[in-house]
Amino acid sequence: MATRVTAVVVDDHPAVRAGVAYWLAGGEPPIDVVADGEDVKVAWLGDGATADVVILDLHLGGPGPAFGDLRRLAEAGRRVVVYSMRADDDVALRCLELGALCYLTKAEGAGHLVEATRAAALDRPYTPPSLAGALAGDRSETRPALSAREAEVLVEWFQSESKEFVAHRLGISASTVNSHLERIRVKYARIGREAPTKAALVARAIQDGLIGVDDL
Repeated sequence: MATRVTAVVVDDHPAVRAGVAYWLAGGEPPIDVVADGEDVKVAWLGDGATADVVILDLHLGGPGPAFGDLRRLAEAGRRVVVYSMRADDDVALRCLELGALCYLTKAEGAGHLVEATRAAALDRPYTPPSLAGALAGDRSETRPALSAREAEVLVEWFQSESKEFVAHRLGISASTVNSHLERIRVKYARIGREAPTKAALVARAIQDGLIGVDDL
């Protein structure tokens, strides 16, 4: 039997928190919301501190998006799904760069929220259709010059559970996989398109046409 996934919901609207809990409880298997609140401190205290996934609204009554809260959660190793009213490509990519595993708009249905939460619990990025479409439609004019081997490693990593599995599939060592991925990140950073997380690399690869949503 699969281990039950737990979540904490941070949103300043009680109706949204109740709706998210209802949707997650209806998943198969259900996802338990063990804590919720209007302040991000709920993710650091009590049951919220040990929840598998943090579902975070970016706008919690402050003067701007809660990027600082997102960064601190990600740096602490928390798995974060940003759940926002804003369908903003720049904000979405900024969240992925800060460590969110997914940026989901509140216009997405229950199914995508459940899948994004389940993927996050496994440390896997999830790209919902609206975000994938926006990224795919934004072909950057500045792309890194990836070698054929680097592109192959990148796509295999997106499709695999671990770097060790990529190494086995390609007949190389795990350290070589790491070296390829680090070189890819450096190449993106050099052209001003940082991609420090796996989710950010997925977004960059979609933007650059290296992969499509169907490849994930």
